[in-house]
Amino acid sequence: MEVDPPGSVTEPPTETNPSLKRPQGDAAEEAEASAAKRPKPGPIEGEGGTLESADASKEKTDKRGDGKKGQKQRGKKGKDKEYVRNRRRGTRPEGEEATTPDNGEPKAPRLPKRPCALLIGFCGDGYNGMQIQPDPKVRTIEGALFDALIKVGAVSQDNSDNPTKVKLGRAARTDAGVHAAGNVVSMKLINVIPGVRDLVARINEELPPEIRLWSIIRVQNSFNARTTCDSRKYTYFFPSYLMIPPKPESGLHKTLKAQGAECAPHPFWENADPAATPQDDLKRKRAYRITPEQLSALREAAKKFEGSHNFHNFTVGRDFRDRSCQRFLKSIEISDPAVYGDTEWIAVLLHGQSFMLHQRKMISALVLSCRTGTPPQIIEELYGPRQVFIPKMPALGLLLEYPIFESYSRRVAAVNEKLQPGDPDYRAPIDFEVHRAQLDEFKQNHIYAKMRSIEDQHGIFDGWIRSIDAYAGHDLEYLNPKGIVPQSAVIKRGEFRNNPFREKKRYDATSFPAGGAAAGGGSVEDEESSEDEEAHLPLDKEELADLEG
Repeated sequence: MEVDPPGSVTEPPTETNPSLKRPQGDAAEEAEASAAKRPKPGPIEGEGGTLESADASKEKTDKRGDGKKGQKQRGKKGKDKEYVRNRRRGTRPEGEEATTPDNGEPKAPRLPKRPCALLIGFCGDGYNGMQIQPDPKVRTIEGALFDALIKVGAVSQDNSDNPTKVKLGRAARTDAGVHAAGNVVSMKLINVIPGVRDLVARINEELPPEIRLWSIIRVQNSFNARTTCDSRKYTYFFPSYLMIPPKPESGLHKTLKAQGAECAPHPFWENADPAATPQDDLKRKRAYRITPEQLSALREAAKKFEGSHNFHNFTVGRDFRDRSCQRFLKSIEISDPAVYGDTEWIAVLLHGQSFMLHQRKMISALVLSCRTGTPPQIIEELYGPRQVFIPKMPALGLLLEYPIFESYSRRVAAVNEKLQPGDPDYRAPIDFEVHRAQLDEFKQNHIYAKMRSIEDQHGIFDGWIRSIDAYAGHDLEYLNPKGIVPQSAVIKRGEFRNNPFREKKRYDATSFPAGGAAAGGGSVEDEESSEDEEAHLPLDKEELADLEG
């Protein structure tokens, strides 16, 4: 979850009349800002400027760091955090001009900042995920947004060196390359800028076309995008040809036969040319259309995900005893297939309170169990204490639709009953549906079109399913006609496994250079096992939770 940085600056104690009520809304913020800017007692004049007393200096060092570039600051649970941006502190009162030591030009008057929710959408191609990183060279969605806010003056220069100063947070953290039609960023923002009549339009001018700001909503002081969010909706898209059973005599086909599966001949493979290349097979796969029986089997198995379950097998870095693995999935729906170009696509809409890291494993278990004739009860078996390996589906098909804030919207609706939209204390609900037309247009032009184009050019999903079918080890032996997890497929931490399944890094990507290697190609460096990935995950539970959405 999102938390304020340890040792954040607090308001100095002041003598007040206990009978007086604390001011609310904007008045409270003005009072807090004014109190925070009062001069601290005990300054001592020294060389090069004013030095504070030893106690005050120690207090500031503990709370805000010493302000030097490259200096390490103590983070959560004693961990060091490296900030590579210049850190400096603005201390002048609101409205007062001050000269900069660099060029002597006066700074603009300080403008008040207010808690706001920024409703955004983005195509994640070429970005290293949603969350901003200390290194500005790492390209992220929040990094691009933050830079745009600085350029238009919505974030002051004094706060531009460290996003924690404006309490930047997000409702859902997306992995590298993952897209979002809607997401919410919460922060303290200068939402009234002299000379800027339409702040949303002005910010969009500074943003690249693959990132759009839908609206800025003034929120209550307690609002936090992550903790206030009630649930999130994701959609996963995949070509229906993934439902074709494993190729005869492939590794997985032999494993299924060894597990007692009948493996009846499938018409697709019966009509195949024995000398056909993978490219020839892919051309025929694109013409494949899912049968009503297969679609019904998908929908039946998908219902096993609904409700509260232990999803430890559908993520990495967690075990069965970890209570955070207990998640609640409100609903899962599988739409009717739709044809785009030569390929038929299926969409799976998931609505859950929260999702664990690499939720794509859920779709993988769904697809693999149905295409191999494994009974739906295997999904329930995977909630049990035994740990198994489930490969991740390609990142290419994942889309965050938007987060939902039902509780917050109900709360502000009660407050708004006696107010008008123009009143200072009025707070609008957070609702992405008011931007439905913009969201749909953005998805079609920037997400769906690119997703289908990459699949058409590189055959990502075909390369992934062929890597599954080529595997002949024990890790996938839970795909069997009995719908149980055999002991041979159980993974024990620290215990050697013979011939473990190795996932390929390229299936975590959503961007591929023009003329690059197809999904079926690649070098040894493209290989990565689940153990390798797990070894690089943060061990701190709060940090691991921050990777989820």
